Amino acid sequence: MKERVSMKTRQRTALAALAITTGLILTTAGCGGGDDGKGESKASASARHTTGQDVSPTPSPSSEQTLAEVKSNGITLTVTSATRDQGGFLTLSGKVTNGGGKFWIAADWRGDERELSKNGSSLAGASVVDKAGKKKYLILRDTQGRCLCTKFEGGGVDAGQSVDWYAQFPAPPEGTNKVDFQVGSMPPAPLEITEGG
Repeated sequence: MKERVSMKTRQRTALAALAITTGLILTTAGCGGGDDGKGESKASASARHTTGQDVSPTPSPSSEQTLAEVKSNGITLTVTSATRDQGGFLTLSGKVTNGGGKFWIAADWRGDERELSKNGSSLAGASVVDKAGKKKYLILRDTQGRCLCTKFEGGGVDAGQSVDWYAQFPAPPEGTNKVDFQVGSMPPAPLEITEGG
């Protein structure tokens, strides 16, 4: 009888210990770092409370290299990538920065072609010019006339803001590594094409 009571006592003790251990593990996991849902990590919140001011993490140096940059009417167009893909496409990407004092509307970048008119404020009117081969490459589009390019949300870019962009074209023939990128009233941006994987 004593042995039976002793066995039950040991089982209850083991279950209680297991419950306490599980509770401690869950509590510790809940107190771990990470995002608290307010966009501020516990580490940065702790740093702010310690120093009495907001502490932002030091930004890492950008791995993007500027291939070309052109400016017109407060707008800066930067090209950071010009890659020829194996599928016969040329993909360009970069940033558009509005350095002006008001909202910039990208309406004149959409192009004059009727097929592209449904693209709204976008890079649909962009082109790539191969001067040596005397050819102009227009932006690629799908069967419904939608360009394979960035469409600016809200129709443009707010003052002081930057937006990432991309545009795809038929690739010039291999051996052609230098082209000019043109969109809207921006000056031509001379580029050197890199070979993609």
